Amino acid sequence: MIGSAVLSAPLIAPMLVAPFGIDAMLPGWLQLVLASIVQFGFGARFYRAAWHALKARTGNMDLLVALGTSAAFGLSLWMLVRDPVDPGHLYFEASAVIVTLVRFGKWLEARAKRQTTEAIRALNALRPDRARVVEHGVERDVPLAQVRVGTTVSIRPGERVPVDGRIVSGRSHVDESLITGESLPVPKDDGDPVTAGSINGEGALVVETTAIGAETTLARIIRLVESAQAEKAPIQRLVDRVSEVFVPAILGIAGLTLIGWLIAGAGTETAILNAVAVLVIACPCALGLATPAAIMAGTGVAARHGVLIKDAQALELAQRTTVIAFDKTGTLTEGKPSVTAFDAVGIPREQALALAAAVQRQSDHPLARAVVAAHEADVVARGGGAGSADIVAADARAVAGRGVQAHVDGQLLALGSTRWRDELGIVVPPELDARAAELERAGNTISWLMRAEAPRALLALIAFGDTVKPGARDAVAALSARGVASVLVTGDNRGSAAAVAAALGISEVHAQVLPDDKARVVAELKRTHGGIVAMVGDGINDAPALAAADVGIAMATGTDVAMHTAGITLMRGDPALVADAIDISKRTYRKIQQNLFWAFVYNLIGVPLAALGWLNPVIAGAAMAFSSVSVVTNALLLRRWKGRAR
Repeated sequence: MIGSAVLSAPLIAPMLVAPFGIDAMLPGWLQLVLASIVQFGFGARFYRAAWHALKARTGNMDLLVALGTSAAFGLSLWMLVRDPVDPGHLYFEASAVIVTLVRFGKWLEARAKRQTTEAIRALNALRPDRARVVEHGVERDVPLAQVRVGTTVSIRPGERVPVDGRIVSGRSHVDESLITGESLPVPKDDGDPVTAGSINGEGALVVETTAIGAETTLARIIRLVESAQAEKAPIQRLVDRVSEVFVPAILGIAGLTLIGWLIAGAGTETAILNAVAVLVIACPCALGLATPAAIMAGTGVAARHGVLIKDAQALELAQRTTVIAFDKTGTLTEGKPSVTAFDAVGIPREQALALAAAVQRQSDHPLARAVVAAHEADVVARGGGAGSADIVAADARAVAGRGVQAHVDGQLLALGSTRWRDELGIVVPPELDARAAELERAGNTISWLMRAEAPRALLALIAFGDTVKPGARDAVAALSARGVASVLVTGDNRGSAAAVAAALGISEVHAQVLPDDKARVVAELKRTHGGIVAMVGDGINDAPALAAADVGIAMATGTDVAMHTAGITLMRGDPALVADAIDISKRTYRKIQQNLFWAFVYNLIGVPLAALGWLNPVIAGAAMAFSSVSVVTNALLLRRWKGRAR
């Protein structure tokens, strides 16, 4: 495509500067050389496709391109051979530019197809190549292909889980966010399942393999992405549909023009010139520009506002969207835990928060970072008082499956789960126990700050949750105003999903949905709601649904897999960009329709005039150029579009 554009530029440049009185026309022989390379080198594929269309007795865009460019090239060659010194106006630039523009459109389609391969490659990268097998108490590192169902595998802290399995010994927290979308690490104990591709936390685990290779959850996700993307057929271009009628009609009119002028007694040269004028004026320069010019302008302005539209299919379908299925974690919420409630018991709140931060400061656990962040925010809110840096924690260590403990100010403090609280025999006031239950029902994770040695006592209740993104509610409202319904589809628990949906004004909620089930939910939405269904997500667990939806929209703040699978990528994690994506898609598609309309009107008027001999090839070429400029100018009006998201 680049080579074709480089060779076409010297041919089209003189036409662009001619209105300013500048004569930069190249010698005829040089035009012939440049145009021949483009026409028969870069344009060879159009001749092959045209031949297949003729054998199938049908018309399409490729046949129209081959006929129009050949007519312009042939007429120019004939004029050059007839008078090499002063051939008059040649039309080599028309044939070269059309070939280049249509090849650009084909390049866009090819780039979209490559996304499939990239998505699958990114998913496969999550699968470890090796596993640590335990046999007779001895660990042995082996290729993953040698692991069988029933094999015992050892997984150290921080490692990616290589197989689907069930824990036979050990406790830990496992980050399953890439698989399930759950933002908080999930506590795991004996008998709990683990999924290949997830990341082990602070504790060592011994796992009995229950599924390997193609039977793992991750492998099923990969197959779902492959099958869903394979079902997406290329868009049936409006130009191709019209070409099935337009191409035979133009050929018929050109033939009748030739015969008519011969019967009328005009010379052979006049008859041929008028017939060629019909083919030249019907040469699909405006048609070739109609779609790519609007797409270039629309996708360009969208990109400047943070919306990347990857292919024409996403563009066409996005503007017809009637239902949008939102993932929760990382899409409508921040995707990381924060302290949503902190109730101190028996000591001032700021003191309890400082103690909790001191215990957690040396940990990289997401909940630990949330506690430290909450304390720092509290310090700032109180005008920069004493921080946890004044309180030194010693001997801090993680207790697998329970939490963290450390010595602070000479006392042993523990911060961890309800199970650990009960094991320590900590007494909880009934009203605080009821509040903890209420917070859990709303989808929060509960931890307790305790004095773990005599006299044991409860110091604070801490609730962790995922906060809604600023502007998410306005984004849902903006979509509703456009007639687009919003649905929440998440792998998180029902309490968390219901709380987020209520905060955003979303009435339809699908919670605790596994990755392979998300694609089925999307299919069900298509059936129950009708129309076009879009899916907005950011995680690997969203990839099957993104591929299965009519339009996949991914947050660039999420995983590469989601972005490769989706047809539209939002460069900021702002849900308001979803409405912007739909809006610019509608405006761009409207420009495409307008351009095609004017291109066909131009042909409807110009072809009869050429057939009647009122337009010679030179005037026909000028009219063709004018129609092309009109189409491009109309497309460039899209650059004035302004998105609502900031």
